[in-house]
Amino acid sequence: MLIEYKNVNVYQDAQLVLQDVNFEVGEGEFVYITGKVGTGKSSFLKTLYGEIPVKEGDAKVLDYDMVELKRRHLPDLRKKQGIIFQDFQLLTDRTVDANLRFVLKATGWKNKLDINQRISDVLELVGMATKGYKMPSELSGGEQQRIVIARAILNRPKLILADEPTGNLDTETSRQITELLQQICKAGSTVIMITHNTTLLDQFPGRQFNCENHRMVEVTQPQKEQESTEELD
Repeated sequence: MLIEYKNVNVYQDAQLVLQDVNFEVGEGEFVYITGKVGTGKSSFLKTLYGEIPVKEGDAKVLDYDMVELKRRHLPDLRKKQGIIFQDFQLLTDRTVDANLRFVLKATGWKNKLDINQRISDVLELVGMATKGYKMPSELSGGEQQRIVIARAILNRPKLILADEPTGNLDTETSRQITELLQQICKAGSTVIMITHNTTLLDQFPGRQFNCENHRMVEVTQPQKEQESTEELD
């Protein structure tokens, strides 16, 4: 298992937001986390990359004990993860190519030819092969999100964490971004995606966990089928 949470309590600024979380995810899975605003979705995601510490329960992410994890070990954990933010967080003072180059150098890449090839590969993968010279401000929201995904997969992470990656995008672009993430998942990365757009779950199936009333519960497939039958009745 890449992630194993047992009876984990999640706090945001000393306030309990999720209680007794039990969450296991293996390699190559595509997982949605849904729920209304303020139900703890993003707080939970932040525990997976150490932004919010886990203080209660048992929690392992990529073989790291998140309860015992020291801050000095966070960079090592995050090198194995790709994080996709809703608000992009691209460096606005440099080109797409320079954004990606910055990340590779910061994570230990030194060979210029290897760096150039990896940037070329990820831009090709996300459909942005001709956009490396562009500044972020010259790109549409969907294009910027594709660059953020390219940035997230630079180091071939086992785990990709996407916090509302389609939140600011139109319907068609949201569909394209989710389809891209599913392709990346099929290529070997586990993807955990927060979304409020439940129509995406019908188009691009995956496991679903819903946050409500301080709990995070898996929504099983039989329940979905039952709901569809009830709607037809």
